Amino acid sequence: MGAQAASAVQTDQEVRPWWEAPWFIAFVAFATAIPLLYPPVPPLVDLMGHMGRYRVELDLEHSPWLQQYYDYHWAAIGNLGVDLLVIPLGKLLGLEPAVKLIVLLIPPMTAAGFLWVAREVHGRIPPTAFFALPFIYGYPFLFGFVNYALSVAFAFLAFGLWLRLGRLDHTTLRSWLFGPISLMVFFCHTYGWGLLGLMCFSADAVRLHDRGRTWWRAGIEAALHTSVMALPILVMLLWRSEAHGGQTVDWFNWKVKWRWIYSALRDQWKWFDIGSLVAAAIAFVYALVSRKLTLSRNLAFSAIVLAVSFAIIPRIVFGSAYADMRLVPYLMAVALLAIRFRGRPDRRTAQVLAILGLLFFATRTVANTLSLGLAAKDQSAKLQALDVVPRGSRVISLVGMTCQEYWPMLRNGHLGAMVIVRREGFSNDQWVIEGLNLLDLKYTKAGYFAADPSQLVRPNRCFERLHRQIDQSLSTLPRNDFDYVWLIDPPPYDPATAADMIPVWRGPGSILYKTHP
Repeated sequence: MGAQAASAVQTDQEVRPWWEAPWFIAFVAFATAIPLLYPPVPPLVDLMGHMGRYRVELDLEHSPWLQQYYDYHWAAIGNLGVDLLVIPLGKLLGLEPAVKLIVLLIPPMTAAGFLWVAREVHGRIPPTAFFALPFIYGYPFLFGFVNYALSVAFAFLAFGLWLRLGRLDHTTLRSWLFGPISLMVFFCHTYGWGLLGLMCFSADAVRLHDRGRTWWRAGIEAALHTSVMALPILVMLLWRSEAHGGQTVDWFNWKVKWRWIYSALRDQWKWFDIGSLVAAAIAFVYALVSRKLTLSRNLAFSAIVLAVSFAIIPRIVFGSAYADMRLVPYLMAVALLAIRFRGRPDRRTAQVLAILGLLFFATRTVANTLSLGLAAKDQSAKLQALDVVPRGSRVISLVGMTCQEYWPMLRNGHLGAMVIVRREGFSNDQWVIEGLNLLDLKYTKAGYFAADPSQLVRPNRCFERLHRQIDQSLSTLPRNDFDYVWLIDPPPYDPATAADMIPVWRGPGSILYKTHP
């Protein structure tokens, strides 16, 4: 029987199709980084704002300009992923190359996690797994939630390890390993740790049920197994006891949740992005109705648990917005990774599905590459304004928005933070929410104009509580508290509101004013 088993394994390895070849899997995983190769700074919406914080983190001690405007304190919070990595890499490579390298590695790591999970669950990589890869460049990643995206990459890699050790019955070893692993994922970002816990619990419940436990007993045992990842709860309780800010609000807002669903692949071109989502949905529905395909109970249950969590989680948790939105692309990816053949794969059908999945992945990769390339070119042109800004200057940026929801990502929403990155100056776009990051704002005399969201302005015809109109901001901003005003893609404004300032630089969709001689 041993010889027969070895022969079966050898035969199975011999007939494995081309898309399961290790070289091809490695190629596909690294191909996920292609959209980020060209941009010198990844044009993800919030990333440049975070880079301002990284500059303070790295250079506060020896920069007299940064010391006037900011302070930085270390704390054990679940939002430290890239903040920690830029310390050694920033000193070795410089801040901007270090950030690019870190962000560049997140998609391949996530892809490796996706494909490892599929391999562990199905015993092979199904051809439909490639439909899941475009969700790596989902709304949360393109929004620039880099700590969260990094934590998700680690979470899927850890989930693959959890599945493998469970399959091999190495549960004792798994318990010892996942204490520190859970801490690592948690310190990258709390939500990634939560995602890991939900996936591991749901997968273990199915594994135990398949071994003869009742669902009730399987659930209890799975909860006990995943309790080895509970140590971050103590850290989080201490963290939240010391942070008094940040509300948890906006529960069960179904209108907004529906927006997160159809925005899962939101990038630049609305109907193309929604059409791509529909294509992925068709692949999933085909698996449900096909006689040849089915869903892994393991990953299907994980997708259901994530869907229920998405429904329950409010939009804002501890002052951190988009809490529920962050789950959506990864929930969809898990559902697609669950697809498999009912029995022995039909080779012709598998070939067709592999080609379609890779075409879907390639199409989205080309689109993301074009989108990020165009944004990077636009940002590089606008950033030439900083060449005329003296080091340590106080710069207020005003970035134009539209009245209604605008599908393309607002890539330049935190472009002003490059004043901190490149000129060690002051920018008005940093987040000041207690307990969410490590940056403290010392330069507060400008009041409303000292921090986010003062950098975002609406057209004059728009009335909205959160963001001011451009004429209102230009008329009321305190000139004496800033050295420059940087208009970025501004909506039309009354020239009289800027008549007392001196234009010192103009570029595509951008103008830089000096506030006083």
